[in-house]
Amino acid sequence: MNEPNDRPGREVRRCAFFFDVDGTLAEIQPRPELVSIPPRSLVALEHLHLSEIPVAVISGRPLSQLDALLSPLRLPAAGVHGAERRTAEGKMQNLVLDGGVFHAIEQELKQACAQHPGLSLENKTVAFALHFRLAPELEDTARVLAEGFVERYGDVLALQPGKCVFELKPRGASKGEVIRTFMQEAPFKGRTPVFVGDDLTDEAGFRVVNELGGLTIKVGAGPTEAKQRLDSVAAVGTWLDSLLSALSEQPENQ
Repeated sequence: MNEPNDRPGREVRRCAFFFDVDGTLAEIQPRPELVSIPPRSLVALEHLHLSEIPVAVISGRPLSQLDALLSPLRLPAAGVHGAERRTAEGKMQNLVLDGGVFHAIEQELKQACAQHPGLSLENKTVAFALHFRLAPELEDTARVLAEGFVERYGDVLALQPGKCVFELKPRGASKGEVIRTFMQEAPFKGRTPVFVGDDLTDEAGFRVVNELGGLTIKVGAGPTEAKQRLDSVAAVGTWLDSLLSALSEQPENQ
C-alpha cells in the first residue's frame, strides 16, 4: 500500500474531507484528557474550512470534547461513532438510549469495573467506553465484560472494539453511515470524499468511502480496507501542509 499520491492536491477544491481525531490528527495518550491536536494541523483545518472546502471530524469522542480540542474552530462533526452528529448548518441529530436503561447500564458497568482495578469506565453521555490502556493485561477481561453487556442489552447496544478500548454504543451508530449521511447533504454532496483514520473503528468509514469512489487513508500499521497509508500523526500534519500548498496554487474556479 502506497502513501497518498497528489490526487487530493490536484482536486482539493472538489473534495470533502473527513478526519478521525485520536491517532490521526492527534497522538494517542494514556488518558483521553491528555490529547491535543498540533497547532499546524489546526491551522490547516481552519484554512481548508475558510476556503469553503467541506471538513468534518468523525470520532469516538463526544462532540463536547471534539469542540474543545478544535477550539476556536467549530466544524461539522460526528461524535461517539455517529451517535451524535452536528450538520454543516449546526443542527444536532443524536441517537439516544432510554434514560432509565442508560442509567442501569452505567451502574452495572461501574460495579463490574470496581472489581478490576486498572479498567477505566468513560461515560460518553450516549455511550460507554471501557479503557484498558493503563492495564493492557486486562484486555480479555474487558472484552468478556463488554460482550456480556451487549448480549444482555443487544436490542439497544452494539460493541465497538478500538485501540485499548471496548465501546458500548447505541445500535445503529457507525462512522461509515454517518459519513454517508454527510455526503447526502450540502456542502459535502457532489464532492469526492476523503477519509483519514487509524483504528478498527474507522474501517466502516473506509468501506463506505471506497464504495462512494473516494480516497481512504490509514494512519499507521495494521490490516485495513483503506487504499493508501500514512505512517504517523506527524505524517498527517505534513500531508495537510501539502494540501494547503496545492490549494494556494489552484485557482478557485477549478
